[in-house]
Amino acid sequence: MRTIRVETSAATILLTEAPEPKVRDRQSGEIAKDAVSGEALMTLGVVYIEEGESSLIKVTVPESGVSEGLALGAPVFLPGLIARPWESVFNGQQRHGIAFRAAAVTPAAFPATVGASA
Repeated sequence: MRTIRVETSAATILLTEAPEPKVRDRQSGEIAKDAVSGEALMTLGVVYIEEGESSLIKVTVPESGVSEGLALGAPVFLPGLIARPWESVFNGQQRHGIAFRAAAVTPAAFPATVGASA
């Protein structure tokens, strides 16, 4: 499956939903695991802001990649952020979208304002 690396150096990314376990099966409550490492996965919500436009996205990270010190509304860094297009058929309806995954989520600083003086 094709993955697309997301360049984040020019973006501001703010945490909007705290990390929580990613549920694989809602009926049983089974937590999703990484297919390679077997590690539990977490999901979090962020607003991705770049060039005056913003998008709310959900990002999956391994449990060990969730750093201490995360605060809602604060900037975060998502190293190794990738986008993976997907599609499936559910109840006879074709669905599609983009899944986002990062190696970790860590606190970041707000970018410097252009033209700001110290």
